[in-house]
Amino acid sequence: MTKKILFICGSLNQTTMMHKIAATLNDFECYFTPFYAMNLLEEFRKTGFLKHTILDGKHLRATSEYLNDKNLPLDVGGKQRDYDLVLTGTDLIVQSNIRNKRLVLVQEGITVPDDFSYWMIKNLKFPRFLANTAATGLSNAYDRFCVASPGYREYFISKGIKPEKIIVTGIPNFDHANNAVDNTFPYKNYILVATSSIRESGKFDDRIGFLRKVKAFTEDKQIIFKLHPNEKVQRAEREIRAIFPQAIIFSEGNTTHMVANCDVLITQVSSVVYWGMALGKEVHSYFDQDMLKKLQPIQNNGTSACRIADVCRSLVQIPMEKIRISVNKRTLAPKWSPFGFD
Repeated sequence: MTKKILFICGSLNQTTMMHKIAATLNDFECYFTPFYAMNLLEEFRKTGFLKHTILDGKHLRATSEYLNDKNLPLDVGGKQRDYDLVLTGTDLIVQSNIRNKRLVLVQEGITVPDDFSYWMIKNLKFPRFLANTAATGLSNAYDRFCVASPGYREYFISKGIKPEKIIVTGIPNFDHANNAVDNTFPYKNYILVATSSIRESGKFDDRIGFLRKVKAFTEDKQIIFKLHPNEKVQRAEREIRAIFPQAIIFSEGNTTHMVANCDVLITQVSSVVYWGMALGKEVHSYFDQDMLKKLQPIQNNGTSACRIADVCRSLVQIPMEKIRISVNKRTLAPKWSPFGFD
């Protein structure tokens, strides 16, 4: 019988990566689901307080529209079938119905700096999702972790992730930047500012201070702003207009093409910085430049999806008896936690 794979999507970036991987696995039955929650977290999601996350709001709508437009086979919540393998773009939440499955974690992009919430998760065993992508990989709930570069492999090992689980494959969407050079975006030779949804994810962001620094740096050069898909557009536009009244602002559009046509790229904590670096742009961000160069995703002419597919094919050959032994050794969540959020 043909083996079945469930692809758990999330943001549109995660969703398109999952689709690219599935497209190379024609020898399997592939099904897709938007990111989902279970137990108490699902009840909390229904209150509307998680619209800034991949569980709800803009992210959920964009992913659902993409899956429907591409006519991809759906199994919302992975409830309809027994899967031989599951792929996910985040382990900040590991749903209870996939914990006894072969599980592949695929790095989604840049990871945010460690902060106090990360310390609480690492040392006090608070729920991982409180630290955003800083806690990526800490669940140990997966069998393989496909990462963007050798630098990221070293980085995740330094955080205590088991080296034998980490495989450098590159990651779709960040492995073939040159593919964006031939595009129809009408502007060229400008400064592109790609903002981040820091405030929407519950963190502090001195947006006005950031914009003033950009103003001092850019002087009278043409500037284009690309807002993060999860930002509150009206607020962001109002703040930008107060300092850059003539700026061109996009809340939608192909960001990769915008990066390809710019001379200078300025970001906050966005994975977009990696596109700029791969295309040889002058880049500025909240991250240390030397660190970014070390972590930069490998450029393998768009073959990351095939490499991840090979990892899947190899893993699915491992008997479930051995997988279940591995599951017993996984650290999924603190046993004392009352949340049931994993």
